[in-house]
Amino acid sequence: MFQHETYIRVRYSETDQMGFVYYGHYATYFEVARVEALRSIGCPYKALEEAGILMPVTEFSIQYLKPGKYDDLLKVITTIEEFPMSRIRFHYKTFNEANEQINKATTELVFLSASNMRPGRVPEFIRSALQPYF
Repeated sequence: MFQHETYIRVRYSETDQMGFVYYGHYATYFEVARVEALRSIGCPYKALEEAGILMPVTEFSIQYLKPGKYDDLLKVITTIEEFPMSRIRFHYKTFNEANEQINKATTELVFLSASNMRPGRVPEFIRSALQPYF
């Protein structure tokens, strides 16, 4: 199992009239966490794109437990629990500064060939980078 932590400060523009993180911004937070998790093992998205691989999100699910608030420093823990084959599933848990869990979510992405837009298997360099964790 692979796990990575990313920290994100909630900006004023990301909150609603109640001062809570607007729900739609969590998708962006999870994208940041996912990109940084892959970067941490030597697999930046830029390298994927240069290799002709796209990774569209095919599923997104979230459960809200508590609100995030303006100026909170959120900790997003990103986990890959299953070794990817043609799809990769990321699990997220977000915590506020009091270390209270405020949500949990998952995204599933598929590996697509940019040349023909067809699904393929996990690229070898991602497979190699993740292998030590499984």
